[in-house]
Amino acid sequence: MSLLQAVKYQRGKLEVLDQLLLPHEFHYDTVSTRQEAFDSIATMRVRGAPAIAIVASLGLAVELHNNSISASSDGEVIAQIDEALDYLKESRPTAVDLTNAITQLKTIIRTADGKGKEAIVQAFIEEAERIFEKDLQSNLSIGDFGAQWLQSQVGASPDQKISVLTHCNTGALATSGHGTALGIIRTLQSKGYLKHAFCTETRPYNQGSRLTAFELVHEGIPSTLITDSMAAALFRTKKAENNIAAVIVGADRVVRNGDTANKIGTYQLAVLAKHHGIKFIVAAPTTSIDLETKTGDGIKIEERKREELTQISGAVVGSDGRVDGNNKVRVATADQRIAVWNPAFDVTPAEFIDVVVTEKGAVEKGPDGTFDFSKILPERWAKVVG
Repeated sequence: MSLLQAVKYQRGKLEVLDQLLLPHEFHYDTVSTRQEAFDSIATMRVRGAPAIAIVASLGLAVELHNNSISASSDGEVIAQIDEALDYLKESRPTAVDLTNAITQLKTIIRTADGKGKEAIVQAFIEEAERIFEKDLQSNLSIGDFGAQWLQSQVGASPDQKISVLTHCNTGALATSGHGTALGIIRTLQSKGYLKHAFCTETRPYNQGSRLTAFELVHEGIPSTLITDSMAAALFRTKKAENNIAAVIVGADRVVRNGDTANKIGTYQLAVLAKHHGIKFIVAAPTTSIDLETKTGDGIKIEERKREELTQISGAVVGSDGRVDGNNKVRVATADQRIAVWNPAFDVTPAEFIDVVVTEKGAVEKGPDGTFDFSKILPERWAKVVG
């Protein structure tokens, strides 16, 4: 069965899967400008920290490839690209992959300063393409390191299969392919270690029920969907029967001490996992690690519009039980006059996290209850921490 693709790219052309239409309809939007990339990210037609960074980078790369930049000097070219990147940064401010990609792209174009406009643009395009290509290799490595860690910690093997729970969507749809947290689940399945995968609905945007459930079914992974509020009951009543060994989640930002921002609802799962003696794993590429921010208190949490909580849209189910993907309606799920608080993310303190799995290895929590990323990120660590 073919792997799902959130992003299709060849130089000069970018197509982004509209994930708001899933699982009932496949439609790719053509993204040719920074404005189209911004809109695709801000409206959550594409989501997931790695995919956000990829679409922003490649969207601007396509614009630069197809449209000559109006500047007479190298300094003006760099300034105009910087302005475009700063604009794209505001599309989803919590995900640090986007910030890191922007910093990386700003650095690379300056290496071509003095070589002319075409050289600067070419340097940008090639670096954006490297970001895209590197993400897939990172995901495959995260899957391997995560499976190895679970094998060492809980004895995961074909003779002792384990079950896991995941939250939100962290698979091929959130990345360049394979996925981070869902990538570990894929690797567990391929090694014969996985008994069952449970996925949460992930209210209010339902990334779990719309996207993760779709990916799991698409690839034939044994799986069950639960609502967010069922996790405690699942752990209490089904842990032994299913050998539920771990909660595996992704991350939009991991700060220096290991505090992690991820989809709202992650923090409560970490607390429940600790209470029930279940490992809590954060799967994230090193591009999601923010060494500049010391603790989770420094993370800016995006708040979404009220209608995401008080309304919902979906395909119509006919009286015969068939889903009509071409017939969609929007309905109210609450009194429209009620006040709403709708943070998109929450912060899980490092004390509730057992391990952060990256493409460079699994980093376990130290005796002081925090994480030390100096060994996997020595250069970045030296610049920030000294």
